[in-house]
Amino acid sequence: MAEKQTKTVSINGTEYTEDQLTDQQRVMINHVADLDRKIGSAQFNLDQLSVGRQKFVELLAASLEQSKEAAE
Repeated sequence: MAEKQTKTVSINGTEYTEDQLTDQQRVMINHVADLDRKIGSAQFNLDQLSVGRQKFVELLAASLEQSKEAAE
């Protein structure tokens, strides 16, 4: 027979099992977990945007330098 695994969560250094939490507390934990995933996703997107922006700045600078050299 398979043993049922009890989920635990650590809040401020204290471990809680799922059965120690109220329904409302479990909902709040689910919100925190979902927000953590969304923050991670947003950070990933921000990293992509920042790198893309930097590359376009570099391309612009190179293009301006070429225009300057061509005008001389």
